[in-house]
Amino acid sequence: MIIIDQLNFAEMYQQHMKQANRSRKDPIHWDQKAEKMATTVFNPQDCYLQDFQSLMNFNGAQSILDVGCGPGSVCLSIADKFQKIIGIDYSQGMLYVAQKRADSLAIHHAEFHCKAWEDDWSDLPQVDIAVASRSTLVMDLKTALLKLNRQALARVYTTHRVNPTFIDTKILQAIGREVIGLPTYIYAVNILQQLGINPQVNYIRGSQNSPEFANFDDFVESINRSLKDLTALEKEKLHHYYAKCCQSNQPVAYSARDWAMVAWEVVDESELHL
Repeated sequence: MIIIDQLNFAEMYQQHMKQANRSRKDPIHWDQKAEKMATTVFNPQDCYLQDFQSLMNFNGAQSILDVGCGPGSVCLSIADKFQKIIGIDYSQGMLYVAQKRADSLAIHHAEFHCKAWEDDWSDLPQVDIAVASRSTLVMDLKTALLKLNRQALARVYTTHRVNPTFIDTKILQAIGREVIGLPTYIYAVNILQQLGINPQVNYIRGSQNSPEFANFDDFVESINRSLKDLTALEKEKLHHYYAKCCQSNQPVAYSARDWAMVAWEVVDESELHL
């Protein structure tokens, strides 16, 4: 019998990503979403941002690195707590929006650089705190976590999916689609533990309200964005499912977008189990 200590979670994660057919999105994909995301995710009253901040320890911290910063949602919302802010992203469109947002808020101690997880970070200074908010679905999670631990001096905060898919299992069952979900936060927890880091895990609950769709076409479009290439038969089954929900006055089931914050105190690399 295999016991947990014999498992290589870093390799399992990479195999899971391959089986889920997850590939790295080109920067242009995010460039095209930058302006819209700036208005939808940069809301100081957003519950996710508020919960993220409430779980952070800012004591003694003067600098922060936001990896996969997007339009600067996290780092700019806590700009008043730091003397230096560095945001990196591989989308120039996102960085443009982040800088524009910083300028409009008169945040002059923030700088943004075009860098991907896979790039060389050696020209970046170490910071007190490193964060990676909803940007951790990378191809090599172990390497990414090590880079964060190496870049920070005090603490690291990351958030990962709780659910393997944003589509409710009731919908998947209704159309007969078998889906290999994406890796969840549990990989990060186990990879860190095998490295010799004991992380703290907290949960950020997403909205528990099912989204409202104007009509069936909106519903199908939303599902197709996640599942891709819905067949005519699957759309027909979706129509039956949607009609049944409407007739019974039941909400259309949709998985809550919950997130797990996996955070840890930085451990010197010489003490890690590499």
